Amino acid sequence: MTNTASTPASPARFMLAWLMPLTVGVAAWRTPWAAWATALGFQVVLALVERAAPRWTSPPPAASATPGFVAVLRAHVLWQALLLALGVALAVRHVDGGGSWWAVVALGLGVGGVTGSQGITFAHELGHSKSRLDRALGWLLMGSVLYAHFMVEHYRGHHPRAATRDDPATARYGESLWRFLPRTLVGSFASAWRLEAQQLARLRRGWHRSALAWATLAQLALLAALAAFGGGAALLFWLVQAAYAVFLLEAINYVEHYGLERRIGEGGRREPFGVQHAWNADHALTNCFIANLQRHSDHHLHAWKPYPTLAALPGPQLPTGYAGCLFLASVPPLWFRVMHPRLQAARAAA
Repeated sequence: MTNTASTPASPARFMLAWLMPLTVGVAAWRTPWAAWATALGFQVVLALVERAAPRWTSPPPAASATPGFVAVLRAHVLWQALLLALGVALAVRHVDGGGSWWAVVALGLGVGGVTGSQGITFAHELGHSKSRLDRALGWLLMGSVLYAHFMVEHYRGHHPRAATRDDPATARYGESLWRFLPRTLVGSFASAWRLEAQQLARLRRGWHRSALAWATLAQLALLAALAAFGGGAALLFWLVQAAYAVFLLEAINYVEHYGLERRIGEGGRREPFGVQHAWNADHALTNCFIANLQRHSDHHLHAWKPYPTLAALPGPQLPTGYAGCLFLASVPPLWFRVMHPRLQAARAAA
């Protein structure tokens, strides 16, 4: 239920999200390995808090999405741009100084922990905005991790098809994370271009009017510029941070709808999306860092709803938040042992 208090809620708790890019940037300045350790440390701490305080739920949603909540997301675009620029500079300096290439990989993983867990999450939220500026910023963030096609596939593909076998981003019952990853990577890319071609044909436009085509060219130009002006170190850093960011995105996609499936009725019509078709986890601290993404059922039911107003709905509940579930999903037998009883209970309650 939405909080109807007359005093608008403060976005201050969501500003905690800024701690991650800032601390990873400071750590990277000291040593590439510290950047990786800091990003991993955030995930471990959040997972431990989720485990130690399972009943610590988020405060009620805000009564209205004031400009301050949007500013939290927009400011991250600046923090991420600065962090990526710093990463490139440090990677080049490290290799030019005779340092290890493995340290560049560690730096990429550290920065990718930010661009994946927060940059993609905030791009997702900005892309759901009705503001053209916010949607453009979403494209920019996704382009920075070389995954611009998400901006087509997620909104035109995943949302209509979530919790169905037609959706490459919905994990099936008994499918491990490691089997899911190649299927969703290939399927999402192909689906995005197919959806874009269908829309261009419907609007009678050529590919020169395609935002996806231009974004893809921009990504290729970015990689060429990195190789030309920063050399192998800059290119390796960027590719590693992008790859890890995409891994985090798709790993969370795996968690969000695992094993949940909408029924097919007479005439092949899909059951409408309901609260029972997404996994939720209402942990306060994690939701501060990822813009209430764990209130996932409400997000799918009301896709244009701003993140501070999302409600904690009584749908299927994860055993812990996303940070902890990343560790569980990485070990398939453990994931299945924990999730399958919950999935059976969710199906029985549906």
